Amino acid sequence: MILESANWTIGGIVSAIIVSLIVGLVAGFFISRAVFKNQLKKNPPMNEKMVRAMMSQMGRTPSEKQVRAVMRQMEENR
Repeated sequence: MILESANWTIGGIVSAIIVSLIVGLVAGFFISRAVFKNQLKKNPPMNEKMVRAMMSQMGRTPSEKQVRAVMRQMEENR
């Protein structure tokens, strides 16, 4: 077997597992960060222009005060 020929000790196995976990965590962090940035680029968060377009689609002509109120409510409910 591989373990018998390499003369692995319990300490060596445990340290290899710990090192693998640390490497996996670091790699997972950077991969998830890259995916998150990519998603934000494709689907940006709501901005005032989007709120105006949404209100216009509902048949309303939004005033600046209404747009700011909607943006403030979205920030509070985040």
